[in-house]
Amino acid sequence: VEFLYCDLASMKSIRQFVRQFKAKNCPLHVLVNNAGVMLVPERKTEDGFEEHFGLNYLGHFLLTNLLLDTLKQSGTHSHNARIITVSSATHYVGKLHLNDLQSRCSYSPHGAYAQSKLALVLFTYRLQHLLTANGSHVTANVVDPGVVNTELYKHVFWVVKVVKWMTAWLFFKTPEEGASTTIYAAVSPEVEGAGGCYLYNEERTKSADLAYDEELQRRLWTESCKMVGISDEASRLP
Repeated sequence: VEFLYCDLASMKSIRQFVRQFKAKNCPLHVLVNNAGVMLVPERKTEDGFEEHFGLNYLGHFLLTNLLLDTLKQSGTHSHNARIITVSSATHYVGKLHLNDLQSRCSYSPHGAYAQSKLALVLFTYRLQHLLTANGSHVTANVVDPGVVNTELYKHVFWVVKVVKWMTAWLFFKTPEEGASTTIYAAVSPEVEGAGGCYLYNEERTKSADLAYDEELQRRLWTESCKMVGISDEASRLP
């Protein structure tokens, strides 16, 4: 195990991390996008992005795109490289405000968090479409870990914290249980070659209807490229 520092809330840190990783000339068989914040008060990343959208979504969008060439080189016909992105059931109630992705008009911690998780599902489906169109030996899937007992809930109301403390043993998954579907997506032979799936409890399930909107996927991808400063090569593909 080797540790490389990467702050997903910083575009500069992400680019520096990718340079350090590529300098090692290592293959990349599995990328798990799992960083996140939840229900934080309104604040911005160092790049000026609303924190939920900037860290939960844009950080992973940039990281994945910068590592795509290495992933493509690492995958083979019999063993695809795998991209696993961790979303949340919250995406089912999320709305994507393409004209206000930074939630500047009216900020809601719940709305901003749900939007970032919906964006991750849209991104995964669009990414898989592009990988398939290019004939790449890389798959992209999205995971719903369920309700997991972690520090992610530190910004909820104190009443919710008390209820969580009292009921976590009954209703919440342990971190190990919460990681099981991500591990399944990363290593299970059952999903070899399968991409564009929404996985929950180690099974393929249906995501929000809105997430299957291909025009919305395309528009979000194009806008995301502009925001993180990378070329939208996908614009030349259907």
